Amino acid sequence: MALKATIFKAELSVADIDRGYYADHSLTIARHPSETDERMMVRVLAFALFANERLEFGPGLSSEDEPDLVQRDLTGTIERWIDVGLPDEREVRKACGRAREVDVLAYGGRAVELWWEGVRGKLEGQERLAVRELTPDAAQSLSAMAARSMRLQVTIHDGHISITDHHAAFGTELRVMKERS
Repeated sequence: MALKATIFKAELSVADIDRGYYADHSLTIARHPSETDERMMVRVLAFALFANERLEFGPGLSSEDEPDLVQRDLTGTIERWIDVGLPDEREVRKACGRAREVDVLAYGGRAVELWWEGVRGKLEGQERLAVRELTPDAAQSLSAMAARSMRLQVTIHDGHISITDHHAAFGTELRVMKERS
């Protein structure tokens, strides 16, 4: 018998001073049985970083060739494709052909460096691609905030990200590995 996804609910309040975006989002997050709390929470952070009224979670681990988050325009064209983790470089290149903007939010400590060394030469020429790294400490702090019902506040100012819930708070910055051309 196949295991079913676990459903998480999050009330996410985003104050992105850098983009002038302020909104509250009620999120329903399906966590695949093989997905960790850390990965799920990095997806939530990615939602906050790129928050938009048309941004939505993709099918996730259950579907290859699909983004973790996607933003489409009113015609269905993919405006933004977002992957978290260390995606296969062929999948990233395909995404660059399908979307106007592609973002990778990498995490995993030393594995990020090894991944980037292996794919850098093949991805640096992708003009639509931006790659950023979340520190291991930040990913661990996010993971500790995972709960079936969450209230999270994310504030972004001058590239600094502050994340709070009713128990904890921490701040971080993303390391830019590649900017969009």
